[in-house]
Amino acid sequence: DNGLGKRGNWLWAWSLAVPAGTQKADAAEKFVSWATSKHYAELVASKEGWANVPPGTRSSLYANPEYQKAAPFAKMTLDSINAADPTHPTVKPVPYVGVQFVAIPEFQGLGTTVGQLFSAALAGQSSVDDALKQAQDAAT
Repeated sequence: DNGLGKRGNWLWAWSLAVPAGTQKADAAEKFVSWATSKHYAELVASKEGWANVPPGTRSSLYANPEYQKAAPFAKMTLDSINAADPTHPTVKPVPYVGVQFVAIPEFQGLGTTVGQLFSAALAGQSSVDDALKQAQDAAT
């Protein structure tokens, strides 16, 4: 917090939803239920190890001693989730509420476009300046 008593927040969401118009709502709801279950966490742990269970998906995960032992980042992750303040997402005041996600339909597409532009710059396929300009153009 650089001595300010505050810190910027970033909070990622592992969100699953079933579209209203889907033809297989029962199967989709069954999948969402399974993918967010303790059974899924245990399955991932059995195949990939406890440290590879998706963090932030279940509060019960952080009470699991096996997860705590295998994932040295668990306490920091839980503390960060609990400390995130969407009403004050940054150290300096900003004119919005929320952390990371902008609740507009265009957000996901814009994120994809900007991510691809930045990835190309990192891979040396374009300059940083070009990527930033194209990202700004895409956003406006």
